[in-house]
Amino acid sequence: MKALVLENIHAAAVEVLEDRGYQVVTHPGAMSEAELVESLSDVNLLGIRSNTKVTERVLDSAPLLEAVGCFCIGTNQVDLAAAAEKGVGVFNAPYSNTRSVVELVIGEIIALTRRLPEKTQRMHDGVWDKSARGSHEVRGRTLGIVGYGNIGTQLSNVAEALGMRVVFYDKADRPAHGNARRMTSLAELLGVADVVSLHVDGRPGNAGLFGADEFAAMKQGALFLNASRGMVVDYDSLRDHVVSGHIAGAAVDVFPVEPKAQGDSFESVLRGLDNVILTPHIGGSTQEAQEEIGQFVAQKLAGFALEGSTALSVNLPAVLTPPLDAGHRLGLLHHNVPGVLAHLNAVFAAAGDNVVDQHLSTKDHLGYVVSDATQPLSSEAIERLRDSEHCLWVRTW
Repeated sequence: MKALVLENIHAAAVEVLEDRGYQVVTHPGAMSEAELVESLSDVNLLGIRSNTKVTERVLDSAPLLEAVGCFCIGTNQVDLAAAAEKGVGVFNAPYSNTRSVVELVIGEIIALTRRLPEKTQRMHDGVWDKSARGSHEVRGRTLGIVGYGNIGTQLSNVAEALGMRVVFYDKADRPAHGNARRMTSLAELLGVADVVSLHVDGRPGNAGLFGADEFAAMKQGALFLNASRGMVVDYDSLRDHVVSGHIAGAAVDVFPVEPKAQGDSFESVLRGLDNVILTPHIGGSTQEAQEEIGQFVAQKLAGFALEGSTALSVNLPAVLTPPLDAGHRLGLLHHNVPGVLAHLNAVFAAAGDNVVDQHLSTKDHLGYVVSDATQPLSSEAIERLRDSEHCLWVRTW
């Protein structure tokens, strides 16, 4: 069994996969589509971060691929629908680096509010600029959070503890934490927020979410932060508003196009601006978070490949399988139509095999059932299942 792990994923992931019996090959940077096509012909598990794109063409070139692990929060770099049709499970780490992102954002809010980036640069330039001009406390200022999911809600809690007022906007109906107030529209939030921080996901509908109109609607002297996705912001417009003085400062951790490997050159229209913090997509890049992500996602990959568990998969029906202490396990991924379970159990009955445990879940047009039985099905019986028009794959453990 072979796993390919890219983009400097924490060594904890390699350790987990090797302990579960995999030969692990690592690669320090991202791979292009052509490189993945060349590399995946004999790979069972693939580990990536945000810079590697797993397209339908890539999936077509990987006949042995069982699962893709996104060692990050986002999964928009994977063609989830194509992966599901091929029975390739996709897993991510939706919670492991939440605290790391929140701490980075809080640190940047304080730094921007005190104008520390330009103060630091002038000290390095040999200029003593001891002035309170444009410097403020964060206490009493209003933080507007756009996207109130796992990161947004934890940021809300920490910001309130610092004495900030919190307002938020989310298209989903999410309950407010603490004293935070829901805004009925993005425009309403922009009209009252001293600091705007984006925490939305990478779904296509969010592309271009924040542009010239949104920056113009922000308060004079407000701050802007984006630690979510690069493609949601028009950075040319951000530059214009920082240069004009309408936006007093910004912190950006994500970009529409990012270098693929450590040490590659980086270009942005935001370089060289006063009171602008640029970081290389490190919101979740603390040692604690990366170790947790490495262990978490690697365990999910191995659990799916070796035990059939799809718990927390982002593209397959979720079945949390119990430990297989005795007997034999069969997993069937199928189209979600009537009669599949009856056909499966008829195959077991015809073989005289007793099913002792069974778990079924459906998601959209897919169904997944895991059956534990006292005896393994014969190769002929398994072929009967594979020959069914609604079967995507059958696996045994």
